[in-house]
Amino acid sequence: MDKMLYIAASGAKQSLRGVALKANNLANANTTGFKADFAQARSMQAFGEGLPTRVFAMQERPGTNMLSGAVSETGRDLDIAVDEKSWISVVDASGEEAYTKVGTLNITSDGALVTSHGRQLIGEGGPIILPLPIDKVVFSDDGSIQVRPQGAPANFLETVDRLKIISADNSKLEKGNDGLFRPKEDQLEDGHCGFCEISPTARVMSGYLEMSNVNPVHEMVDLINHQRQFEMQLKLMKSAEEIDERHTSLLRIV
Repeated sequence: MDKMLYIAASGAKQSLRGVALKANNLANANTTGFKADFAQARSMQAFGEGLPTRVFAMQERPGTNMLSGAVSETGRDLDIAVDEKSWISVVDASGEEAYTKVGTLNITSDGALVTSHGRQLIGEGGPIILPLPIDKVVFSDDGSIQVRPQGAPANFLETVDRLKIISADNSKLEKGNDGLFRPKEDQLEDGHCGFCEISPTARVMSGYLEMSNVNPVHEMVDLINHQRQFEMQLKLMKSAEEIDERHTSLLRIV
């Protein structure tokens, strides 16, 4: 009986993981540059006595949907979008380089150029710091950053840096728990990423944003399926409890 209960309990636990993953996708349906995660359940052999057919399920995140989201025009100077195989370089929480599609940018009080998530963008010489005060920021097609200092003529623009935009096939990157992308281990040679340099072919679109690639209808259907699987596992646990109570009653009679 404990085997039946264990398999049902482990199944319920994995179903909850699937619910959490799909709920996270739905919650980010309107998040700029978000890439939906896939959910997959696979059979795992149950250890111990029993037939080889006695297995339980394990919920996994086998990968990420790397398809591009729709590109929306915003008209905002600090909004940028890049092409499908291009990625914006940012500094992660540990100070290392990572990549994102989030193009909603802001300028901090000390001139740092950051995403809406607070990740500082990287330029040709490292993290980007703009010279303040400035009246306007312009991003060129090749990622060059031009600014108009406060009080300068309307037609005056000065190039101060260039965004580090890399080009990489989607199969070469993987998504981390922080939502940022990094090269897969098999893409590194002696710890160095060969394709993580400024791409001469990458193009930047100013005044546009790449939206989330989440399909809300698809994610909602999957979420309902995971919830039903969870309910089924609970019913199985309840059945195990009832069977155990009947066994206990029979033993009392004897």
